[in-house]
Amino acid sequence: MARVTVEDCIDKVDNRFELVLLASHRARQISQGASITIDRDNDKNPVVALREIADETLSPDDLKEDLIHSLQKHVEVDEPEPDPSSLIAANAAGDGIEEEDAPEAVNFDQMSEEELLAGIEGLVPPEKSDDY
Repeated sequence: MARVTVEDCIDKVDNRFELVLLASHRARQISQGASITIDRDNDKNPVVALREIADETLSPDDLKEDLIHSLQKHVEVDEPEPDPSSLIAANAAGDGIEEEDAPEAVNFDQMSEEELLAGIEGLVPPEKSDDY
């Protein structure tokens, strides 16, 4: 198909797998209506994409960034969370969080190991039935 074009591209993109990913992504862009940077010469989109990479009209790094961006489903924004000690200090000073907006303190029941074992021993296994 495009053996000469692939051999020309290996100089620009070292990894053949990465070359396939970049060229296929660019071919999809072309089929979706992106403008091409070289003459088509009656070539199909994958060959045009390979020729663009070989002629260095497109940067492989730019294609790689665009490919990564197109595959991302959720971009997580790293926002710093407020420090709990500053929230407590602000609440004690009277500025910041109102009493009704403050998170309620969570109380956990404390159970000793003996109480836990006694509770487990007191459990009755379910009766077997023929329905199962």
